[in-house]
Amino acid sequence: MTAAALSRRPGLKHLRTRRNGLYLACLAFAGLVVLVALIAPWLAPADPNATDLGAALADPSSGHPLGADIAGRDTLSRLLLGSRTSLLGPLGIVAFSTVLGVVVGVTAGWRGGWIDTALSRSSELLLAFPGLLLAILFVALYGEGLLAPVAALSLAYLPFVSRLARSLTLSERQRPYLAAYRVQGFSGLSICLRHLIPNIAPVVLAQSTVNFGYALLDMAALSFLGLGVAPLTPDWGSMINAGQSALLQGKPLPAVLPCVAIVVTVVAFNVVGEHWADRVARREQ
Repeated sequence: MTAAALSRRPGLKHLRTRRNGLYLACLAFAGLVVLVALIAPWLAPADPNATDLGAALADPSSGHPLGADIAGRDTLSRLLLGSRTSLLGPLGIVAFSTVLGVVVGVTAGWRGGWIDTALSRSSELLLAFPGLLLAILFVALYGEGLLAPVAALSLAYLPFVSRLARSLTLSERQRPYLAAYRVQGFSGLSICLRHLIPNIAPVVLAQSTVNFGYALLDMAALSFLGLGVAPLTPDWGSMINAGQSALLQGKPLPAVLPCVAIVVTVVAFNVVGEHWADRVARREQ
């Protein structure tokens, strides 16, 4: 009997979903946000950093469709350009934490023994440090900007991915098709890269999609505190901070609109990720 004929997981190609209204709406919205972030410079009706004190806290009009902030900057333009930095940071966090987490988790689960113990205990140590506090420490050491908080939060999210990858690897390595590959003389590295990782990818991808939403919240919180992107760079978190004073003057749009953008985007990515995870879990049964 060949290895291909033995029981094997479906892999990414079977990560399909039934029609679900909420899921499809969230998937469409998440895709729209990504598309807007890519083409934001061509969509923005004005320079997002152009100040006009005469238009400070202006109500929505033809010149400012969503009004203006306290410095007279166009709110719509800042929302559109802010989507780029608001998504770029979480994307970096998810990418780095997923790649490193899969490497650590698969290595620990495949090799076992003292390697498993050392890597597992190291990952658990990272769980002792709250992500935001770790990011604040990195910003204090290396300065403001995206690099420091992205690096810190990548380390904070790494244990969640590595523990999932380790658990999946321990379960997967008991399957007959992997045993068949080992009998045929394939190396452990080859088996992991060509067969094991592609087969656990749907579960990891679903978890990473959920992590993206949480990372977006964390990065927005750091920007709100003034520890994220540079002050003049459009960003949803920093827009909320800048809009606080407008709230006291009865002008909620500069602060409320970026809040809505963050909440709806996070919910959309979480619904998509959890839906994928549920579908994968049902296929495992």
